[in-house]
Amino acid sequence: MKQVLQYINTGETKVVDVPIPQVQKKTALVRTAASLVSAGTERSLVEFAEKNLMRKAKSRPDLVKQVLDKAKREGILTTLDSTFNRLDQPLVLGYSSAGTITEVGEGLEGFQVGDRVVCAGGNHAVHAEYAVIPQNLLAHLPADIPFESACFATLGAISLNGIRLAHLEIGNRVAVIGLGLLGLLTSRLVEANGCLVTGIDTSAERIRFAKKAGINACSREQISAKTSALTDGHGFDAVLICAATSSDDTVQLAGEIARDRGHVISLGVVGLNIPRKPYYEKELHFQVSRSSGPGRYDTLYEEEGHDYPLGYVRWTEGRNLEAFVNLLHNGRLQVADLVTHQFEIQNASSAYELITGRTKEPYLGVLLTYPQTKEKPAVRIPVQTGSMPAGKVNVGVIGAGNYAKATFLPAMRKDKDTHFVGIASINGVNAQHAAAKFGFAYATSSAQEIIRDKTINSVVIMTRHDEHAALSLQALRAKKHVYCEKPLALTLEDLKNIEEELAKPKTPLLMVGFNRRFAPLSIPLQEFFSSRSEPLYAHYTVNAGFLPSNHWLHDLQQGGGRIIGEGCHFIDYLTFLANQPISAVQATALPNLGKYHQDNMHITLEYADGSIGSIAYLANGDKTFPKERVEIFCGGRVAVLDDFRTLELVFNGHKKHYRSAFRQDKGHQASWSAFVDAIQNGRAAPIPYPQLLGVSRAAILAGKAAAEATRVPIN
Repeated sequence: MKQVLQYINTGETKVVDVPIPQVQKKTALVRTAASLVSAGTERSLVEFAEKNLMRKAKSRPDLVKQVLDKAKREGILTTLDSTFNRLDQPLVLGYSSAGTITEVGEGLEGFQVGDRVVCAGGNHAVHAEYAVIPQNLLAHLPADIPFESACFATLGAISLNGIRLAHLEIGNRVAVIGLGLLGLLTSRLVEANGCLVTGIDTSAERIRFAKKAGINACSREQISAKTSALTDGHGFDAVLICAATSSDDTVQLAGEIARDRGHVISLGVVGLNIPRKPYYEKELHFQVSRSSGPGRYDTLYEEEGHDYPLGYVRWTEGRNLEAFVNLLHNGRLQVADLVTHQFEIQNASSAYELITGRTKEPYLGVLLTYPQTKEKPAVRIPVQTGSMPAGKVNVGVIGAGNYAKATFLPAMRKDKDTHFVGIASINGVNAQHAAAKFGFAYATSSAQEIIRDKTINSVVIMTRHDEHAALSLQALRAKKHVYCEKPLALTLEDLKNIEEELAKPKTPLLMVGFNRRFAPLSIPLQEFFSSRSEPLYAHYTVNAGFLPSNHWLHDLQQGGGRIIGEGCHFIDYLTFLANQPISAVQATALPNLGKYHQDNMHITLEYADGSIGSIAYLANGDKTFPKERVEIFCGGRVAVLDDFRTLELVFNGHKKHYRSAFRQDKGHQASWSAFVDAIQNGRAAPIPYPQLLGVSRAAILAGKAAAEATRVPIN
């Protein structure tokens, strides 16, 4: 299918063929008929992308600081790789569309195949022939409303949310600053609410269009003199700011023309240096409207379909969509005359030339339209051509997120015996981009395409954590070697199923991405203690950094929590150093204080030979401080590994130093090469299964040990 993508590194806006996305739980697959191009949000993204690197840096000093901090911690080369990878990621454009449902996911309520719908949400209602839309971002569309009008629904919901925040009543006098598409639509909705509206703009052309559309309008220069006559000397009851400008002039003007104790609501992106004098003297209510209503940016609402009770939250994001559709349906609102341009999807680049001002042509509503064929596009598209080389490890990858593209795929590509066959991601876009960048033969949105492909003998799994165990089992049963990014499993039951599969004869190799044990500095560190004759003590400090509450890793069903999801890395590294089975785990956690999620934890590991490992996994530190530090004591020897940049070995008063000056290397490439070597030469799994399974079990049980304040034996 065709989809519009914005490339940040080159500034290009392209229409690209990508695999059709896969429907998920509580979502619908919608065949798009029309989508609205945002002259505000999307224009800003396109204009940012078109800047050169220096101008990008100048416009985002906050990001430059993050890059410099990362370079200090992890090295210049590591940081450059990460930064250019981020710039290389294509952005999906679009957030307001309309179409017809062609497939429904498990648990979706109130919708069925064939329903006409409006769709909302960035990363959901995108400019693409097909889109996957979650439950609460859909609303039914009556047959009498054209798709070309219906695709305004998200913008209408944004307007309605701002209007509701102003607490308007019939007869209120309202000023709307900015008469672009959002301002004109807001003006019409204000009038539909029984209020008297005055539009304000700096553009004579937009003022003329507003007047032609039946809206009373005047210029920025005229409004101060006209306010008294328009409001019986009181000032406007509410001022709705719909402009897009970095200037503070709009909030200053709003303060001047609002009445005593009036409302000023900012719907647009404007400067917010509020002048004290008018806002203080009039005791004005100022509020920034958060897009399309309650639920916006709430993962539980938007992604997982949890609605707010109507009795407590009358107008959510989804209900605002419904209200907008109802206004169109009963004839209280018209938007067709706001459309000035329509482009077919294959000509989408012309739409962006228009909104960025290249064509010097006036515009308001800009739509993209899509062919309405019954034939469903493929989940798999060819990307590269070439024969299948003999003697290679033929790889299929499931998952193409940031970690895959920034870290692991570049490491895999360096191995001369690896051949990339296919790559899958559920939304299709990431798979297509990764396939083109790294040389895969095809991209797909279906993990099953990878597992069924008989030309693939090895599967790499880099999806979100809740899919790791099931996909690993499916691939092993399909007689494919598996490299699974950590964690291997989120539950003991899933881990047991994998263990039983590994016990069967002729089962392919399983590897988990515990890459740190393969890092270059880990080799001399392990050798330093290889001749030990007594137990060791090792302490691992992890300055993990804070993650917000809505981060998917905190979701126990999807991410497993940070100890299972990331802490397993450090449990594995201590197990690698001890080279012994884990016999027991203990853990204690700091109070969450309504802020943390069992991610300030001290874990103690006991090993069969009496060795002890301890991990301080902390989310309450400063992210600019280095992340990882390991200290080991044993038999008169001391070793300190600092963030995989430096290693210090001390014995008999002598010190030996190792240092990686420009790049932090945590062993990703070496771990993959070890896996490839084991496959090609019939060797045992690079990480012994008792360690691999024991580490996974200890990570799962650490949470239980902390919750029950007890020592938990590891079988």
